[in-house]
Amino acid sequence: MPDAFERLAANTSRRGFLSRVGGALVAAAAGGTVGKLIEPGEADAYHFCGHIFTTGSCPHPTGLPRIDGAGYPLRHRDGRPVDNIGRLINERGEPIHDNGDPKLDPDGRPLPPAPRTKVCDEVSRKFGIGTSVDGSWHRCCGGRVRKLVDCCSPSKTRINGDMALEGYCFQGRNVFCVMYFQTKVPC
Repeated sequence: MPDAFERLAANTSRRGFLSRVGGALVAAAAGGTVGKLIEPGEADAYHFCGHIFTTGSCPHPTGLPRIDGAGYPLRHRDGRPVDNIGRLINERGEPIHDNGDPKLDPDGRPLPPAPRTKVCDEVSRKFGIGTSVDGSWHRCCGGRVRKLVDCCSPSKTRINGDMALEGYCFQGRNVFCVMYFQTKVPC
């Protein structure tokens, strides 16, 4: 008989109700956390491969701060060039769709190009500080060497708002934010 009373109490009492609600909330919270821990690529939302998240990423038109060899923005997932507003562009800087067709306005005319600025230079403009690309280091990511690049400034704080570190910066500059260049060199 005690089992029947315990089941009845668990199903009808305030304590039983709170126990069930509490258990459901814990399960929901844990389920969301576990899902976030194992989803492929989810960590990229906070940092990128090869970089321990101590200094934040430089602002980038598509999110993760992938750059080409000259420091211009590239789309993270495939390394295709983008303009300052995150649109794919062709070799003339004109906005295009994934398939290469030009993006058109409602009247069927090609959309005008937008500026395309080096990521560290755009940081300078947005934050009103002098910046320079001083140093870098390398890590193996996805079977290729990745060059991690410091965008340096004279600022005593970094993009995260905490105290800036010297990192690979020169002449009294500190790391303000970081970006990366994906090489084709296997590792």
